[in-house]
Amino acid sequence: MKAKGTVFGIVSAVSYGINPLCALLLYEVGVNVDSVLFYRYVLAAVILGLMMMAKGISFGVNKTELASLAVLGVLFAISSLSLFSSFHYMDAGIASTILFVYPVMVAVIMAVFFKEKVSLLVVFSILLAFTGIALLCQGDGGHALSMIGILLVMLSSLTYAVYIVTVNRSVLKTMSPIKLTFYVLLFCALTIIVHSDFGSGLQMLTTPYMWGIAIALAIIPTVISLVTMALSVHYIGSTPTAILGALEPVTAVTIGVTVFGEHLTPRLIVGMFLVIVAVTLIVVGKSVQQLVLRRVFHRY
Repeated sequence: MKAKGTVFGIVSAVSYGINPLCALLLYEVGVNVDSVLFYRYVLAAVILGLMMMAKGISFGVNKTELASLAVLGVLFAISSLSLFSSFHYMDAGIASTILFVYPVMVAVIMAVFFKEKVSLLVVFSILLAFTGIALLCQGDGGHALSMIGILLVMLSSLTYAVYIVTVNRSVLKTMSPIKLTFYVLLFCALTIIVHSDFGSGLQMLTTPYMWGIAIALAIIPTVISLVTMALSVHYIGSTPTAILGALEPVTAVTIGVTVFGEHLTPRLIVGMFLVIVAVTLIVVGKSVQQLVLRRVFHRY
């Protein structure tokens, strides 16, 4: 069972790390950020809706739940828009690694707004994470990365951290993960429609290639990642599964280097390593462990 759970955890992390690959392939054929995310959300919502029907999960929600789901949808849409936009300003591998600091931000939010006790381990992890980010921000050969790109990724990480806290502090914390994700994706799609001048900025997918990549984006880093993550947690528990999540940025970096020719220097390797170590320390720490690890059921 342990081996099976480990395999599921690896599949989940690696599949989620494919996000940049699908996005960049669609960018290369002229699809804009809003359109990439719109098709991803809608197609994934359709698949999850079919899964709900197959499992006999009710679609019913009350007004309070609907309002909370709308807030979560907006938060995650902002996070996705920021991250996918950052790929235009920096290497996707670096962006994905900086995004990975969101558990550190969860720790900060819990300490500042909910008076969560901050341990020395958390303080050390925060310092380690920002040291890693500082190295990453110096870019290749000492040249600074785009400040716009850095700010976009940090905004993405922050809004995702707020999303996690909101899920676990709202009436939705006991809702079925598939049901919650289904409705959040619908509100994400609505947010994208508004952001794209009420749909006027959305593009049609005109070739089988475009549709193939869009469907892959909805299935691999969304549905497959969600299902295998839940299975991994079932077999080996939350903590080992979350630690395996470090393969997410590793996958993104590997794809960036091998497929898109992104540069990888010793400075960047050290920076990525420090970020991954910092996040791993946060995850296995007691202070925010349960809160952060619940995010495994709400992946896109």
